[in-house]
Amino acid sequence: MAKTGTHARQRWPLAVLGVFAATGFLFVAASVSAGGADLRPAGGDLASLLQERAHRVDERRADARSLRVDIDGLSASVPGAELDVFRTRVKQLEEPTGLTAVTGPGVRVTLTDAPRTVDAPGINPNLLVVHQQDIQAFVNALWAGGAEAVTLQGQRLITTTGIKCVGNTVVLDGVPYSPPYVIEAIGDTAGMESALVTSYDTVTYADYAAKYELGLEIETVGQIKAEAYAGEVSLDHATATSG
Repeated sequence: MAKTGTHARQRWPLAVLGVFAATGFLFVAASVSAGGADLRPAGGDLASLLQERAHRVDERRADARSLRVDIDGLSASVPGAELDVFRTRVKQLEEPTGLTAVTGPGVRVTLTDAPRTVDAPGINPNLLVVHQQDIQAFVNALWAGGAEAVTLQGQRLITTTGIKCVGNTVVLDGVPYSPPYVIEAIGDTAGMESALVTSYDTVTYADYAAKYELGLEIETVGQIKAEAYAGEVSLDHATATSG
């Protein structure tokens, strides 16, 4: 029995050493993951978390734009007649696909949820918040009215951009954003304003906004800048259409 107890006491320091080693590993892993910053989001609330996430994504997109410029510069330095043909073709497609920054006069639309004071018994809460289809309605109307470039929350929209509604937030290219939702469009301001007041979907939203105090502000802006799209441009799949 005494021998068994001696073995148990000998194993005890090894167990303690293992616990300390595991704890140290966790601290090192947390430090590497945080990159020297606090792993907890500042503020601790959902709005602060969304703002921090959006800010980090904006920084990464700025880095992506800078890298794209470097890649373009390196590609242009490679000689070859056949490559020049492809470069010219790609250059012609950059602007219509949203890969170049655009600056000019335009229209700004701001959509916000109804204030909490409107939330009363008997009112469907879905009528008091801005949904994906509401944002899409204004974006579509702006395109139809002659927009050359459109942004949502400062992010450039292209044909493959996905806008999704998750709870009371909107997810744009995988990044969640909370209201107010700001849509900016550069182009024919008169045509876009006309489209906004004649589109069935935007007029319907305006009616709900007046009834349930949803936020809707449309203004003409003398100078708007739409940054170049910095996300993925490749398609996972495509379907051919007839006609």
